[in-house]
Amino acid sequence: MRFRESLTLFEDSVDQELPSSPKQSVCFTDKQSTLLKKTNIDPTRRYLYLQVLGGKAFLEHLQEPEPLPGQVCSTFTLCLHFRNQRFRSKPVPCACEPDFHDGFLLEVHRESLGDGTRMADSTTMLSISDPIHMVLIKTDIFGETTLVASYFLEWRSVLGSENGVTSLTVELMGVGTESKVSVGILNIKLEMYPPLNQTLSQEVVNTQLALERQKTAEKERLFLVYAKQWWREYLQIRPSHNSRLVKIFAQDENGINRPVCSYVKPLRAGRLLDTPRQAARFVNVLGYERAPVIGGGGKQEQWCTLLAFLCRNKGDCEDHANLLCSLLLGYGLEAFVCVGTKAKGVPHAWVMTCGTDGTITFWESLTGHRYIHKPTNPDEPPIAEQSKPLYPYRTIGCVFNHQMFLGNCQPSDSVEICVFDLNDESKWKPMSEEAIKSVCAPGATTSLPPFPPLCASTIDASVTSNEIEMQLRLLVSEHRKDLGLTTVWEDQLSYLLSPALASYEFERTTSISAGNEEFQDAIRRAVPDGHTFKGFPIHFVYRNARRAFATCLRSPFCEEIICCRGDQVRLAVRVRVFTYPESACAVWIMFACKYRSVL
Repeated sequence: MRFRESLTLFEDSVDQELPSSPKQSVCFTDKQSTLLKKTNIDPTRRYLYLQVLGGKAFLEHLQEPEPLPGQVCSTFTLCLHFRNQRFRSKPVPCACEPDFHDGFLLEVHRESLGDGTRMADSTTMLSISDPIHMVLIKTDIFGETTLVASYFLEWRSVLGSENGVTSLTVELMGVGTESKVSVGILNIKLEMYPPLNQTLSQEVVNTQLALERQKTAEKERLFLVYAKQWWREYLQIRPSHNSRLVKIFAQDENGINRPVCSYVKPLRAGRLLDTPRQAARFVNVLGYERAPVIGGGGKQEQWCTLLAFLCRNKGDCEDHANLLCSLLLGYGLEAFVCVGTKAKGVPHAWVMTCGTDGTITFWESLTGHRYIHKPTNPDEPPIAEQSKPLYPYRTIGCVFNHQMFLGNCQPSDSVEICVFDLNDESKWKPMSEEAIKSVCAPGATTSLPPFPPLCASTIDASVTSNEIEMQLRLLVSEHRKDLGLTTVWEDQLSYLLSPALASYEFERTTSISAGNEEFQDAIRRAVPDGHTFKGFPIHFVYRNARRAFATCLRSPFCEEIICCRGDQVRLAVRVRVFTYPESACAVWIMFACKYRSVL
C-alpha cells in the first residue's frame, strides 16, 4: 500500500463571510413603556431604554429595489456597546429609509463606582461619562461585511428632559476617507426607567458636559505640547530617526487622531478563551482586510475601535495587533504592540511579550505564529542564510501598550540586531507614563471608552460542519459528473479523517503535534493492499462551501483527488468547524480518495 498525505494550509481571510450575530438584543415590538414592567429586569436598578425608530436619508440606497418575500438582500445591522453591555439589532433591508424598530434596555449603574446595590440618581448618572457606542454594519448578499458608520452617542441629555424622556436625531457620518460625508440619519428615543423622581435642569447638564470638554481639551493640548517636545528630543539623538516608524498618534475610523496607547487596554476573555495561545488563534481567524483606498496613493491609515473591528469580524494588521496585545495583557503578560516594517519595507504591526527571564517573543497576529528573538552581534561575521531568523520583521520604530510608549533610539532599527532591554534609556526613549495616563485614562475624548466584552459564538459547530460537508459532496459529485465520472462516497473513510483535522487545529493553537500516529494507523487499516490513499487538508476562516471548493480546485494536489480516475475509486470528505468568540471560526476540510493501483 502506498500512503501519501499532502498537507496544504491555505488561509484565505481577506473576504470573510461574517458569522451570525454574537449576541441577541433586548427587543420590544411595542413601544409602550408599560410593557417594560413585564420584562425580566431588576426593579432596584436604573435603566436607559433606547429605541431606534427608523432611519432616513441613506441616499446611497435611494434606488435600492424593494426586496421580494424570501429574497436574499443586503442588510443593515446596528451594534451597540455601553458599560460592558453589548446589543445587536435585527437585520433590516438596506433602503433609503431603513425600517429600524428595535429597543435596547441598558443598565446605567453597571460596574460603576459607589454602592452597586443603590439605584443611581440623576446626580450620580451625570458623572457617568461613558458614551453609547453605535456601529452600523452592512452585510451584502454574499455575506461580506462593510463598516458604514461609527458613532458615540452622548445620552446624558435625557437627565435634563421632562419626565426623563427625549427624542434625538442622530446624523451618521461615513468612515475613513468619507468621515466628513453624511451616510444617513437615525431617529432615537431615550427614556429612563424607572422614571426619574427629580430631573436636572438642562442648564446643569449642559454645564457639566461643557466642563468635561474643556478639561479634556486642556489635557489634550498639554499632551500635544509634550509629544512635540519628545519628538524634537528624539530627533536630536540622531537625525536619521526621522525616517523610523515612530507612531504616536493614529486615526480611527472617524478620522479622529488618538494616541496609539489608547487603542490597547487589558482585556479579559472570561471563560471564552483559556490560554494566551488560544487567544492568538482567535485573533488569527478574524479576517484580514486593509483599509479601503479611493484611487492611488498607497495605504489608507485606519485603526478601528474594538467594537467596529469585532462587529465586522475583520480588520487591518494594526487592529489584530491591538486586540492580541490587549488579550495578552489581560492574561498578565508584559505585552507591547510593535510598529515597524516587513520585507520590502512594508509597514506592519505585531506583538511582543517580555518574559521574566528576559526572553523576547514575537507574536504575529495575522497567522498566530510565535518567534523567539535572539539578537545578533553586528560586529560578528555575517551568519549563514539558513541560520537567519525565521520571523518576517525587518525594522522596528517603536513599541507601546496602555501605559508605556518607547521609541527605538539604537544606532540601527534592524530587528535582527535590536536589543529589547526596554529599561535602558540609551536604547529606548520612553514617554512620560503620567503624560500617557492623562489622555488615555477613561473619560478623555482622545481615549476610547472601556473595551466591549467578547461574546460567545452563536455557531453550532456540529450542524455547520455537517452542512458544509453535504454541500461539498454535492459540488464534487456535480464536478465529476461534468467530467463523465461516477462518484462513490465511503462514509467510514470520511469519518477516519476527523482525528487529523482535530490534530491540525490543536497544533495551530498549541504548536504541539499530537495524534498523527493513530490517524496513519487507522488509514493503513482502511486501505487494502494494492490500493493507494491520497489526502489533502486545507484551512479557511469562512463558511462558504462553494467558494472553498473553487479555491481547492486551484490546487493541483486537491484537483488530482477530486478528479481521481482508476479502478475501485472511493472518495471521502470531512469538514470540521472550530468556533471561537465573536462567531469567528476555523474551518478545516480534508478531501481524500483511495483506489486500486493498476501500474
